[in-house]
Amino acid sequence: MGVTSGAVSQQIRHLEERFGIALFTRTRYGVKLTEAGAKIHPGLLRAFDQIEASLEALEAINARQTLTVSTVASFAASWLVPRLGRFTNRYPEIEIRVEATSSLVDLRRDRVDIAIRHGLGNYPGLIAEYLLAPVLLPVASSKLLSDGPPILEPVDCLAYPLLQDADRSDWRLWFSAVGVSDDPRAERGPAFTDDLLLLRAAIAGQGIALVRDVYAADELASGRLALALDRAWPTDFAYYAVALPDAAKHQPARHFIDWLKEEAAN
Repeated sequence: MGVTSGAVSQQIRHLEERFGIALFTRTRYGVKLTEAGAKIHPGLLRAFDQIEASLEALEAINARQTLTVSTVASFAASWLVPRLGRFTNRYPEIEIRVEATSSLVDLRRDRVDIAIRHGLGNYPGLIAEYLLAPVLLPVASSKLLSDGPPILEPVDCLAYPLLQDADRSDWRLWFSAVGVSDDPRAERGPAFTDDLLLLRAAIAGQGIALVRDVYAADELASGRLALALDRAWPTDFAYYAVALPDAAKHQPARHFIDWLKEEAAN
């Protein structure tokens, strides 16, 4: 507790003088508790133990560091959150707070240390470190595919309901990339603002969804979803860990970004 033995002895003498009771008998061989000292010793010992425990807890709070990470809900739920336990095991002193939002946070204004963004990696004034580049896959429930007509070529997907992204562009671009001429059916079907909703609709057998492979990996592995056609479509967009230059040098943030890159590489 940062108190010298001399200071403790002085405080004990003050107590003895204040109450007129000797707490120790002093000899050339050391000190021994008097009867009065023995009576109060257990209570004082518990009190000092509690003080020490409280100080240790205070030090632990000070040592613990919190990082706020912002990303979209679909990436957080499908990729980030299932892996976070490994980071916590490696760095128990760093607490992660995940903010799931579709809004583009301002790292200079908002209390966010790291943002995981899906884009081209050009973020002026910020450090952007590449994580991974997903591809788009056409997926659907196994029952829907087994009950429907066979899909042997990309154009065969048009025989099924197509589950759309918010601006109805992904299917149109996918068909163009795989050599299917423009067809108005490519932009028809229910639209969803989040890939998690697309996945849920596909699992429910409502149609074929075009989703990022990192989002569908668990559902494909479990059999809840199946590939409608093995024609992955790579895009120019990728996921990046983005931070202010000074924040990226901060050790907890550096640990987290390096861990993200390690997980993405695996």
